[in-house]
Amino acid sequence: MRILFCNYEYPPLGGGGGVVMAALARELARRHEVTVLTSRMRGLKADESLAGVRVIRVPVLFRTQLAVANLPSMLAYLPAAALQGLALGRRSFDVINTHFAVPTGPVGQLLAGYYRVPNVLSIHGGDLYDPSKSMSPHRHAWLRRPIRSLLNAADAVVGQSRNTVGHVESIYGVRRDVQLIPLGIDRPPVVGRAAREEFGLPSDAFVLVTVGRLVARKDTVQLVRALGNAQRADAHLLIVGDGPDAPNIRRAAAELGLGDRVHLLGQVTDEVKYRALAVADAFASTSQHEGFGLVFLEAMAFGLPVVCYDHGGQTDFLTTGKTGHVLRLNDIEAFTRALVDLHDNSQRRLDAGRYNRAAVEEFFIDRCGERYEATFRAAIEQRARGQ
Repeated sequence: MRILFCNYEYPPLGGGGGVVMAALARELARRHEVTVLTSRMRGLKADESLAGVRVIRVPVLFRTQLAVANLPSMLAYLPAAALQGLALGRRSFDVINTHFAVPTGPVGQLLAGYYRVPNVLSIHGGDLYDPSKSMSPHRHAWLRRPIRSLLNAADAVVGQSRNTVGHVESIYGVRRDVQLIPLGIDRPPVVGRAAREEFGLPSDAFVLVTVGRLVARKDTVQLVRALGNAQRADAHLLIVGDGPDAPNIRRAAAELGLGDRVHLLGQVTDEVKYRALAVADAFASTSQHEGFGLVFLEAMAFGLPVVCYDHGGQTDFLTTGKTGHVLRLNDIEAFTRALVDLHDNSQRRLDAGRYNRAAVEEFFIDRCGERYEATFRAAIEQRARGQ
């Protein structure tokens, strides 16, 4: 197949949605011809081949951070990507896979009509529902209407969790078949024994780690507060990621007297991220909502118990008593008790870690690729029968 992926973010830009789509593109490029149409900034090449994937980047205005897009940059992507996509040649593709209804959706739908090929729309959660944002589409009728149209017009719609799939009907009123394809991650490399000293950690510390963009939806400040409430003097927190919330996190850590136990690593390479996971005892997240939660899978692959809230797609594969603790949203007292439980009970950590290493086998990118491959073929066949 000749596959065109449309996604306004692609590594090194953006977060989990771009990361998993890049992994999917690389996986499918082993068997198919894969092109990606995405955004460009900060000296990134306009057209290059990466791991067998042709990556075409269109310039967008106003974007200032690798980790976080802003509204002007997302709006700028629409005309730039549409014009570039129209110039690629009408016989270039068999199927288009559009990631994120907002902002990428209109680009994928336009190009699918131009090329006369099916459009498979992948929704990731935050493009339909983000409780931390005043401009989340679910809050505004003028945004819900075009998204409803995109959901109805796509040849196939894919959601990565029951939570996201449910929002298609419950928020947008669209009654149609939505395929559930769990996201997948690259199998992490084997990491040799990482030294805690390289992260400024005592060798005998109890180490929590969290990974993600430092934005309001992640509410990492609350995680710092939970660390303080736990009252375990040997507990340290490694924070992997960057974003506009970083100053608030540093301020909270200082105010709580945790400045020497909260370690912000910033934006790091995958190698450093994996080493941070390898030195940790548990993974914790106070995110307010996750469409799926790739970072939880990465933690599971490293045999870490996971502590998180119950609002989002992670409830498809995380369960209290097996994977760690899944707690009622914003019950910080219960969250604190969960951290204390894992700190005080090494056997509980070992049991959860062993379970997680086995359970994550179903969520590596090869399985995700197989499912998407079947969806693409079905959409192509259905379009052929309809013509």
